Amino acid sequence: MNALPASLSAGSELIAWSAELLTLAARFGNARAVSDAHAAISYTELARHAHALAGRLRRQGIVPGQSVGTLLPNSVAAVWTSYGVTLAGACETPMSWTYTEAEIRWASALAGCRFIVTTQPREAQLRGMGFDVMTVGETDVDCAAAAHAPVPADVWGRILFSSGTTGKPKGVVYSHGRRWLGNQLLKSVLPWMPQPGSRILLMTPFTHGASLLTFAWLDSGGEVILSDGVDTQRIEAIMAPGDVEALFAPPTVIAKLSDTFGARRFAGVRCVFTGTQTLTPALYRKAEAMFGPVVRITYGKTECTNPITVLGPVDTRVLFSAPSNEAGACVGWPVAGVELSVRSEDGAELPAGGTGEVWLRARHMYVGHIDPDGFHPVAGDGWHRSGDFGHIDRRGRLWLEGRVADVIKSGGYKILPDEIEAELSGLSECGEICIASLPSEYWGEVIVAAAEGASSDWQAEAERRVALLSRHKRPRLWLTLAALPRNAQGKVSRKEVRARILARYELVDGPYPRLAPRAAP
Repeated sequence: MNALPASLSAGSELIAWSAELLTLAARFGNARAVSDAHAAISYTELARHAHALAGRLRRQGIVPGQSVGTLLPNSVAAVWTSYGVTLAGACETPMSWTYTEAEIRWASALAGCRFIVTTQPREAQLRGMGFDVMTVGETDVDCAAAAHAPVPADVWGRILFSSGTTGKPKGVVYSHGRRWLGNQLLKSVLPWMPQPGSRILLMTPFTHGASLLTFAWLDSGGEVILSDGVDTQRIEAIMAPGDVEALFAPPTVIAKLSDTFGARRFAGVRCVFTGTQTLTPALYRKAEAMFGPVVRITYGKTECTNPITVLGPVDTRVLFSAPSNEAGACVGWPVAGVELSVRSEDGAELPAGGTGEVWLRARHMYVGHIDPDGFHPVAGDGWHRSGDFGHIDRRGRLWLEGRVADVIKSGGYKILPDEIEAELSGLSECGEICIASLPSEYWGEVIVAAAEGASSDWQAEAERRVALLSRHKRPRLWLTLAALPRNAQGKVSRKEVRARILARYELVDGPYPRLAPRAAP
């Protein structure tokens, strides 16, 4: 890998991370800040832990902009570690707790990371891989938090990794300044300002969206409850008293909660934040049955974290209250500071209603990405090609129709799998259905529908539904999988679905393709 520059440009702006956290500790003191299944800490303790870790990192020789990896489950320790690495001025490089050794090596090589903060059970593994390791149990927090100097805004502050659903993950780089600005923008579009005692439940990996909501929520004195996944028994105990005001629940989480709780109503919830995937009408109705008309849709990307667009609860309810002729899924209006442009393949901007690739530009966006060839800054004009297909309607709302990389080319047509999946959503005879494709000399690509945990009669109902689509959009092959492969954010990986199909079957090509089981090795 190439050497990675920690600073992007000369500048004098500073981010006072330490002063901000010390202010929160002084203001909210012993109020509970974060809890998990095993521990809880106050604002005072959060500041002490974070500053102690920052001091230790500085004594280890970590300099501003230097990558420091974190490998932790959803936990109280994950929160104060994130603050601590940031206070030290380092470039926080969070890695998923579920990463394999190969994934840890890939991510750390991209980021230029040799130092990792983790738990004691992972220490020996990481040392054996050649990393310098610090465990969260080693930090001395007996003394009061001592202030640290502000951090230059233009040095690298965080590296996130793309989902890797279409290829190897790349490192997405944010400066400290853009991290700080993104947090201010997220706070500005919260549906209300949390107060001390306002509780939010987060069940998704802290390494991604859950961390952003954590920082925004804590800045106003609220309480963050972390769950290491969708533990329905614990979640029921947390939700039953009716004092949880908000939760972040992507569609996969809504589906899991609905499978367990059905239409049971949980009182007290003022907002269900959702995003990362398309929210179907069927899932919206399930969410509304459990929590009321409080679902808020957001659009964010690894390259431009929330907020990009927002569709508030009232508008979301109106959206799902009547059929729409619009293609795709509505994700709302761009927030302040975000520009959107829908463009054709040659980069020309399209008029309202025209479908093309979504381009975006924002002050809080990433500064560049890292791949095996090194660091690549964002284009000089600041525009980022999102890789999402969509259109902007006449009211200025963004509708997402699919991923550019997912477009299927079959029989001379370009087909968006999301459109087919929308017709098949909510099928009672199976779980989620993924539309993938297999390479074909005859068709170019053959469309295949893979159903999760399906009953024997699912295909008949599915075929009735897709009969509403043009013939070239209808799947030619149908099969079931016990479970659809998902990444850490709960998104189904079409690439992995395709790989699993090809591992079990070979395509018998032609005008009427079929799948033949592969012989056992």
